[in-house]
Amino acid sequence: MSEPLQLNLAEAAAAEAWSTLQSYLKAGSGFVFEAGAGAGKTYSLIAALRYILDDRARELIRNHQQVACITYTNVARDMIIAQTDGHPAIFCETTHAFAWSLISRFQKRLCELVPTLGGWQTRKDELAHATADVELPNPEALPAGINAVEYTLGRRSIEGRTANLHHDDIFPLFIELMKSTKFRNSLTSHFPIILVDEYQDTNADLIAAFKEHFLGKINAPQFGFFGDHWQKIYGNGCGSLQHPSLKRVNKKANFRSVKPIVDCLNKIRSDLQQAPCDPNAPGMVRLFHTNAWIGNRRSGAHWNGDLPEAEAASAFQATKEMLIEDGWDFNSNTKVLMLTHRALANELGYRSMRDVFRFNDSFARKANDVIKYFHEHLEPAAKAFLEKRFGAMFHYIDTQRPVLKGPADKKRWSTAMSRLCELRETGTVGNVIAHLQNSGLPFLNDAVTRMEDDLTAAKQSQAPLNNHLQELDKLHAVRYQEIIALCEYLDGYSPFETKHGVKGDQFENVLVVFGRGWKDYDFNAFLEMAGDPQRIAQEHDLYERYRNLFYVAVSRPKRRLALLFTQRLTPSAMTTLTNWFDGYPIQDIGSVL
Repeated sequence: MSEPLQLNLAEAAAAEAWSTLQSYLKAGSGFVFEAGAGAGKTYSLIAALRYILDDRARELIRNHQQVACITYTNVARDMIIAQTDGHPAIFCETTHAFAWSLISRFQKRLCELVPTLGGWQTRKDELAHATADVELPNPEALPAGINAVEYTLGRRSIEGRTANLHHDDIFPLFIELMKSTKFRNSLTSHFPIILVDEYQDTNADLIAAFKEHFLGKINAPQFGFFGDHWQKIYGNGCGSLQHPSLKRVNKKANFRSVKPIVDCLNKIRSDLQQAPCDPNAPGMVRLFHTNAWIGNRRSGAHWNGDLPEAEAASAFQATKEMLIEDGWDFNSNTKVLMLTHRALANELGYRSMRDVFRFNDSFARKANDVIKYFHEHLEPAAKAFLEKRFGAMFHYIDTQRPVLKGPADKKRWSTAMSRLCELRETGTVGNVIAHLQNSGLPFLNDAVTRMEDDLTAAKQSQAPLNNHLQELDKLHAVRYQEIIALCEYLDGYSPFETKHGVKGDQFENVLVVFGRGWKDYDFNAFLEMAGDPQRIAQEHDLYERYRNLFYVAVSRPKRRLALLFTQRLTPSAMTTLTNWFDGYPIQDIGSVL
């Protein structure tokens, strides 16, 4: 008789979580499945879907029902669909697409609600024009003159008597319709089970509506929420999710990182202790700071305590050289995550951004709508065009309608995109925007169009430019190649990015550089707070914002982790680091700069 298979510690922890999850799925209980960094949250989500299919697929199809799986990104959606073979009993979509699939059936109510949305107040004339010279069959039912609502381009517009919705319109409409018993019954009858991926990043207002109208209610869908509230780093997500009807499942495993890194993560996060997969696998943890540097550090609310530019760059270079001596390879299997920008702008190729914008947040976290449009839409679309991936190109420019109706349309798009790609290499930001305005292809989104219109109007009236318009005016003069460099940075060096960044990703070795310049982050303050429960209670939201980004950044590596602090660390901050990384070298490189 063969010996039973011996599970390692991570596998045993995962098996325990899976057994608990199975029992909740079978009983129809609502639950929150909490999986820390490296635990394999997506693996468990796929396993849950397959378990439901094995148990209920025939029943669901016979009743014309599906399991809804709501994801945060298109990438996650496509992966889940592929892992479940596109089974007809599963409806997997982004949260926006899921909401639209439900509300689009209630056209009469949408026609009533659209004119009441805040974003549509600026289109009153357009809404009124939709009724001009048109005899309405039922004016009371169509107060704004529209008789259809669509969601195709993600841009607010009126075409004939059809209102086209913006992305920001979907959730308010979904939440409003959830107040209707008829709508809730329709949702439940079609989707008896709803699984939410990355619940912590799901819109907080939407989660609040689920709580109010479904959780704990009789004849409501079974809800399962998969995610990790310590990895919520985007502004409008719900974060931690608590409700009396939701049972908890904690997956206390880490299949990503070696034991030295997991040990540190367990000290940082004592409420979710993880077991490593191989306790004997070699690894490395190293910390560097610059407290010994003698000189005048930066001052000001966002910069206070950080090294001057030249010294910060020197600290980064010195750290790299020491890690290379320890066997790190920065050419292939090492990821550098920058939580500072000023010292590296020259090296990374977007130096002008520092002079254009008052705050790093505007370009590094895409608080500026133009930068956000370039990174999330225009640049991916241009790259897809150059690679002849035309379906992907239209996906990135946010159009779902068939835009190529014949050879003339195909030629018009090809000409416009070819010229865009030329300007990306040779022109300025202003040249690119002018081309987009003149050609109409690809579409400029509403936010960018408004900013450009405001800048044009202000210049024509010779009115003083406010800070945002001054920044836009300066941005026009920047060579577009710097935008390309910035987008490459966001795709490779930043843990802030949703679609292409490191959140959920993993790398062999990770160096995290912590500095100042951020409006929303001060990591010395975070380390001070971490050792002071009273301060955490007083500044809880601030603490969570700092904590979550720190955790996401330091939990990416598989084998080696290094941290470099270019800002001065106070004694209490150093005490926190010493406690968390006890036994691993902490080196002050300030004296060698």
